[in-house]
Amino acid sequence: MADTLKITLAQLNQSVGDLAGNAAAMLAARDRAKGSDLIVFPELSLIGYPPEDLVLKPSLIERAAAELDRLAAATASAGPAMLVGSVFVRDGALHNGVALLEGGKIVATRFKHELPNYGTFDEMRLFQPGPLPEPIIVKQTMIGVPICEDIWQPDVCRHLAEFGAEIFICINGSPYEIDKDTLRIDGVAKRRAVDTGLPLAYLNRVGGQDELVFDGASFVVNGDGSLAVQMEDWVEQEVTTSWTKTAQGWRCDRGDIHDLADHPEDIYCAMVLALRDYVNRNGFPGVVLGLSGGIDSAACAAIAVDALGADRVWCVMLPSRFTSQESLDDAEACARALGCRYTTIPIQPAVAGFDEMLADDFSDMDVDITEENLQSRIRGVTLMALSNKFGPMLVTTGNKSEMSVGYATIYGDMSGGYNPLKDAYKGTVFNVSRWRNHNKPKIGLGPDGPVIPENIICKPPTAELRPDQKDSDSLPPYEILDPILLGLVEHEKGVDQLVSEGFDREMVIRIERLLNIAEYKRRQAPPGVKLTMRNFGRDRRYPITHSFRSA
Repeated sequence: MADTLKITLAQLNQSVGDLAGNAAAMLAARDRAKGSDLIVFPELSLIGYPPEDLVLKPSLIERAAAELDRLAAATASAGPAMLVGSVFVRDGALHNGVALLEGGKIVATRFKHELPNYGTFDEMRLFQPGPLPEPIIVKQTMIGVPICEDIWQPDVCRHLAEFGAEIFICINGSPYEIDKDTLRIDGVAKRRAVDTGLPLAYLNRVGGQDELVFDGASFVVNGDGSLAVQMEDWVEQEVTTSWTKTAQGWRCDRGDIHDLADHPEDIYCAMVLALRDYVNRNGFPGVVLGLSGGIDSAACAAIAVDALGADRVWCVMLPSRFTSQESLDDAEACARALGCRYTTIPIQPAVAGFDEMLADDFSDMDVDITEENLQSRIRGVTLMALSNKFGPMLVTTGNKSEMSVGYATIYGDMSGGYNPLKDAYKGTVFNVSRWRNHNKPKIGLGPDGPVIPENIICKPPTAELRPDQKDSDSLPPYEILDPILLGLVEHEKGVDQLVSEGFDREMVIRIERLLNIAEYKRRQAPPGVKLTMRNFGRDRRYPITHSFRSA
């Protein structure tokens, strides 16, 4: 019986649907792990996670099986066995599973038992649950391989322990949300380890996939609940862990314990990595965005430069007759600090053209929000023209506070391909902007030092669509609005509950109404990275048409 093991944890950035590319990356990682007994890859590593309805295509399932056979054949050469996540068909049922590849063959397969069906997950739509799994054998060691959700409930780990498992290796596709790393380690993994007395290696993927972003942050806990290894977050990493069999069972030797990003660096990194992978994997040469001199567009510009590099970011100021000199100066200073391309395109000629075009029909009408929205839509058309002509993707810059209450113009400032701030409340935007001015993220490609002029952070927010306009003319102050929205959106609280917490009743009723009637806008908004427990779209799926009000 072996009394030592070397297990390499490969925290990789998978590309959904790129089976050949994912397989090649795994084989390259195997080559780098020659001294290991086993190399492990994240959940559904062969096809990428989450695959959504791609797994309903028979051709994808067939290609996945063929690629898995090729990976298995590669293990005939010297090197570690491979633990690879993929899709499997058994008795007509589709499973999310894992295969042990060794000696040129697929020597074992196990299927996910607990299928998550909440929030961002709807695996019951795609897969059938596997039976309670038995351990697999690696180097005469019984290893339990629970898959992601399998450790969030106790049954699978208890069953594996009762069946003789000596080590748990849990492969995951666990998306980032605020404070989730603490929940994974303290709330789940340590609990399963202590409950069974067995060590648990938790391997997560890293990278962006549409609205989700994965932070990596893989780790190992021993059977006493102590943290043995903490891998980095937000980067690909391969770590070879050393294991020793003692009189009390297997134990992972202490390795590197990396510090994970604190708030708000984690939020900022999530937005950077999500935008980077979205732009690159969809083949855009870069991005273009409207830089207004306000906090939201400045934050998006900083995120874009950190994601892609200054040479791939084009900022455009689109002034109207209401744009202040202060905003012109702030926008130019921001672009200069970031080092990106900066262009000014005045929109007044187009505004005048629309005024003339609509003069007869609008002749008996007062000027109102219609004229304000026209300015926003002219800006959107102009930016989309630049995107169409030159190829960069248009970045949308609205925050979650505005999107919640409809303080955004559909077909105007909501135009674009991706929105890094979609799930970031206004207060969060201020926090990450202040943080970025004093720090550079470890995954950032932008410059050191302040990148957002202090005046942008300090001045009252305004859309500048009419004379002396301020956001506070139409909305409560954000320090009041955001907590109300947090209650209504994240925690599904009713009006009475929020009033009991000290908020003004009429204000809460008004905000709830705005939240409800803006649903049709949000349905037409571009995707954006999930940061909170209840993002719009994947987590919070409300009907556009409904009559329920909580007060």
